[in-house]
Amino acid sequence: MAIQRKSNMLIIDGNQAAAIAAKMSRIQVVAAYPITPQTPLTEQLSQFVEQGELKAEYVAVESEHSAMAVCTSASIVGARAFTATSSHGLAYMHEMLHWAAGARLPIVLACVNRAIGAPWNVLNDQQDSISQRDTGWIQIYCRNNQEIMDTIIQAYRIAEQVHVPVMVCYDGYILSHTEMPVDVPDQADVDRYLPPYKPHTSLDPADPKNYNLVTLANPRIGVDGKLCHGYMELRYLLQEALQNSRETILQAGREFNSVFGRNYENMFWEDRNDDAEITIVAMGSLAMEAIVAADMLREEGIKVGVLGLRVFRPFPKSDVVQALRKSKLIVVFDKNISYGSEGATCSEIKSALYGTYINASIRNFIVGLGGRDIKARELVEATKKAIASLKETVINPDYPEWICQI
Repeated sequence: MAIQRKSNMLIIDGNQAAAIAAKMSRIQVVAAYPITPQTPLTEQLSQFVEQGELKAEYVAVESEHSAMAVCTSASIVGARAFTATSSHGLAYMHEMLHWAAGARLPIVLACVNRAIGAPWNVLNDQQDSISQRDTGWIQIYCRNNQEIMDTIIQAYRIAEQVHVPVMVCYDGYILSHTEMPVDVPDQADVDRYLPPYKPHTSLDPADPKNYNLVTLANPRIGVDGKLCHGYMELRYLLQEALQNSRETILQAGREFNSVFGRNYENMFWEDRNDDAEITIVAMGSLAMEAIVAADMLREEGIKVGVLGLRVFRPFPKSDVVQALRKSKLIVVFDKNISYGSEGATCSEIKSALYGTYINASIRNFIVGLGGRDIKARELVEATKKAIASLKETVINPDYPEWICQI
């Protein structure tokens, strides 16, 4: 018998989708500081609290550093915590991002991707979240507003099982301020999918504990006479948790499909990749533009597919190898740059393919920084340029090409 699902289709922007998803996840503590283009998200949450639609503590803090400190404290005492930020706000959180991950706290953060200064720029690229890729957080990127809503709900399911915080990233303005049809799930279905948080840490005056004390390099005997991990063992366990989170992410996506009818049992999205000789790789909303570009190239008889990377941390190496096994050319478009090297996505793709049987050529293009509009026809032209470059003797150039006016 087919499952009867309630549908509530709304035309909303990405920030509204994130706020509704956080509310439906029954978050208990919100701490955030306003910053463009994230501000409408937390304004919406504060309105939910004020109107009694969300039973949560909304903590107005003086900075993003304090926002993450509040979320960390709330999570340790057993509350489901949420925050959101962008750009320099995320950079200001940097120290506390390490604390949240190191303490193994299942916090969810919505990162509304925005460029980093100097010079000041309030428009979109992915430099902010990419710059925090080594803080120990799971990172998931969304292509549209429906994915924003669905991913935040899944993020709590994932974080609370693996005890690792999750950063849900989506493009500022392109998604945050653009209205799209979004199927808002029924609260009863969300409750069925996401049960109440059962914390693995708790602070209780009747049973005092210390968390995150000074930890030396080597294991040592604790006050209870038991051998405690040294600092390196704790880092190993965090790395192991991210390495092993793949199955939890897939399971969360599979069970989401069984409840809501939208399948997220994947680490990336593929489009027309079965027979593709050339694969375009991108993250976030740029992956949707890449699908249009691939269709245009297909009309010219060029076999092009798209790999839209969804999960950036943990990076799905084995899955990527399998998806790219037939590719002769991989064209990676990055909305970020590791200065002096190349785009972060390109580096990860190269790392995944190193030592495998795949000997595809890889071309990297830096696009869309600071909100520079990138059109499907420009992706088409860049891909054709990459195809033409196969005649050159250099298989993989040292540095990427930029799509800009210089």
